Amino acid sequence: MNQDELLARLNGFEWNDFECKRAQRGVPEDAYRTVSAFSNTAGGWLVFGVSEREGQLEVTGVEEPDKVQNDFLAVLRSGQKLNRVVAVDAHRFEIDGKHVFAFHVPEASRADKPIYIRGDLRQSYIRRGAGDERCTQSELERFLRDAAQDRYDGMVLPDIPVDSCFDLTTVKWYQTQFARRNPEHPEIADPIGFLLNWNFIVEQGGQMLPTRAGVLLFGEGRYVRQILPRPVLDYQRIDTPFDQWSAEQRWHDRYVFEENIFQTWQGLVTRYMRIAEHPFSLDPATLRRNDDPPDYVAFREAAINLLIHQDYGDHGRKASIRLFTDRTIFWNPGDAFATEAELLDPTEKEVRNPSIVKAFRRIGLSDQAGTGIRAIFRNWHDLGRVPPQLRNDKARKEFELVLLNSPLVTEAMQRFRQVIGVNLAREQADVLALALGQQDGERISLTDIRGLGISTTQQARQVADGLIRQQLLQPVGETLFEVPEALRRRFAQAAEQAAPQVTPHVTPQVTPQATGEVTGEVTGEVTGEVTGEVTGEVTGEVQRLLSVMSGEMKRTEIQDAIGLKHEDHFRDAYLLPALTAGVIEMTIPDRPRSSKQRYRLTDRGRAALPKGDE
Repeated sequence: MNQDELLARLNGFEWNDFECKRAQRGVPEDAYRTVSAFSNTAGGWLVFGVSEREGQLEVTGVEEPDKVQNDFLAVLRSGQKLNRVVAVDAHRFEIDGKHVFAFHVPEASRADKPIYIRGDLRQSYIRRGAGDERCTQSELERFLRDAAQDRYDGMVLPDIPVDSCFDLTTVKWYQTQFARRNPEHPEIADPIGFLLNWNFIVEQGGQMLPTRAGVLLFGEGRYVRQILPRPVLDYQRIDTPFDQWSAEQRWHDRYVFEENIFQTWQGLVTRYMRIAEHPFSLDPATLRRNDDPPDYVAFREAAINLLIHQDYGDHGRKASIRLFTDRTIFWNPGDAFATEAELLDPTEKEVRNPSIVKAFRRIGLSDQAGTGIRAIFRNWHDLGRVPPQLRNDKARKEFELVLLNSPLVTEAMQRFRQVIGVNLAREQADVLALALGQQDGERISLTDIRGLGISTTQQARQVADGLIRQQLLQPVGETLFEVPEALRRRFAQAAEQAAPQVTPHVTPQVTPQATGEVTGEVTGEVTGEVTGEVTGEVTGEVQRLLSVMSGEMKRTEIQDAIGLKHEDHFRDAYLLPALTAGVIEMTIPDRPRSSKQRYRLTDRGRAALPKGDE
């Protein structure tokens, strides 16, 4: 972090990876809670010499900088205050004559988590939002399970009878796939001998004992449910867009898989074939074909990723696949040990279930090590769609992948490129489209750019630099970029002009003198302040927005109060129509993308409130 980036963050707000402490004359005790939280989550920046006053971050400075820095680093290196030595990256700045420290706390390795204070495991913290939270018992158990040297899926199950726990049909199916895929290996016809050879059964003290991976992959249903008292997968098809669905609505097709993992996979493929965007047939034996269409490749890799990487020791949460008309959401208990950027690298990653992962790879049901997520992004890009969304939540230890059925380059974007008269390579056009498609105030990173099928970070930076030279993109720090405000306004104007014009039906209720004052009950439309001119329709969605307004509110606060999840739908159906109708206004209208932007009711908005809500 350089000084400009630090100042940019101070002018914004505290993020989940950014925490400020006053630390004027010494190290505050709660700084070590933040070190624990950052270490146990995804890392972050701990800043000394900055205070919060009336909601704003202010540089107050460290008065004894050498003492504070030395004391803090000495404690972290001693391994006494914390159960592990924590090596931080220290940066020292002087801002307006005041000393400020920025320490980068790295994420701890899987084997070192959790990092806790004073030798008390219960004083383990995670970073959630902009705060440090003490781990619950369930969260501690997840950390300890992931940290164990003997991996959970490889553990022996002495209470499960090896002679009756396996589904022989599944084992025979797997043996057939293995022989086709690996003709160089000598064939082992006996199912028990085959499983013993690949360590799904082990010999201990003269006994044959199944492993947890063996039962999960090949077991009879009742034995699978004995060691996994929750479903392997909850599959739901919901024939509505994501934003128009609520938990109270019924799904259109649902199946809860409680059989072994390979039977779950076979059943999942059968269901997918019924709704595949590009109809195709599969070899019933291999469940594969040579000319896999991109949408199937993405679905296959995402589904297999879900089956092989979930935390099977988490008995309170089940994996799910939800297919909406505009997206498919894959959710897993258990985070990825790698970062999002590392998931896009073609290198082998540390995995939670090595025995289960290798079982899939031996028969070609998962691409070579380290390429699954890359394959999903590559094939989704081949379909011309916006990149998948990844949420690797290391605090909650959960992983979500969303395949969005939205085009990356819209007609409006194509027309806009013609208007501004630029010739772009395909990679540049894709990056510009991605940046233009972001919500107000959101930037794109080098990792986002790599999600467009660009192999390396260096190549992603070259594409970004090309757009910067053409003044189509501007840097915001070392790895973040945004569309210049003037260009974004031009794009918004061009899109608005190209959109079909709809004249709303308006029946305002006004006095006979047409003073513009609203009288009686407002029925859905609102007039101008003086002339009676109608500026826009107060739809049901806008009325719903008005009903939750209280003082000055952030965009996210309004969206949360309404109970909407998707930002695009909130912006298009609620926020923009309310602004157009003049019933709400920005507190900083000359800086619409300011991080301090708020929204409040206008006089017209207060008049449009239903009686009793004023």
